Amino acid sequence: MATRAPSAVTTATAGGRAPQVRLRLRVVVDEVVAIGPGKVALLEAVAEHGSISAAARSLEMSYRRAWLLLDELNRALRSPAIVTAHGGERGGGARLTATGESVIALYRRIEARALAAGAPQIGQLLDLLRTP
Repeated sequence: MATRAPSAVTTATAGGRAPQVRLRLRVVVDEVVAIGPGKVALLEAVAEHGSISAAARSLEMSYRRAWLLLDELNRALRSPAIVTAHGGERGGGARLTATGESVIALYRRIEARALAAGAPQIGQLLDLLRTP
């Protein structure tokens, strides 16, 4: 399973509030978000929980919404990101394919590199914020 890279930079301020900088990379194909932060988080949750329903619950999302997002992702990719098994004695489930693992790893690597590359400018931007 791929490990999560930080997708936000947090800097403490004098008043205890911590501004966060979040990068939200989206790959859009024909006006549809083929790969984005929600789909990557959902893939990570499927990898962690082993099922779409448990992944959806962990993200406070309906099963239907999760299933539709994963179906949309699978249709956008050359090979599926997840595969599912129907219930049986041990129940059904879902697991990531090598493609799904690659999607997560590449997405998180891009985020980390973008944050690192933009760190000086992010710092300058945060310096413009009013602090209590």
